[in-house]
Amino acid sequence: MCQKRSSVEGVVFIDNIPRRIRVDSCIRYLPLSLSMHGYNPVGCCCGHGKYPLTVVCKTKSGKFYELISGTNIPRTRNFYKMDKDGYYYIPEIDK
Repeated sequence: MCQKRSSVEGVVFIDNIPRRIRVDSCIRYLPLSLSMHGYNPVGCCCGHGKYPLTVVCKTKSGKFYELISGTNIPRTRNFYKMDKDGYYYIPEIDK
């Protein structure tokens, strides 16, 4: 588990195009590994010990879902919300 604000720059392939993203340092290579195996990760968070690990992916049809829980996300951006303590989470995912 990393600290609350310890993100680093990572690279993913979205629709076969390399893109730079910010990612929690403790899961730095997870989005790249997923993208190399056919997933299109567009956001992820380790949960920082408060929330579950989440990975938001884009489908070929342009919809979004959280990979680990399989939950569909009805938004096309702003997947994560900030709680009162400054931690990010996805409201549709149970704690």
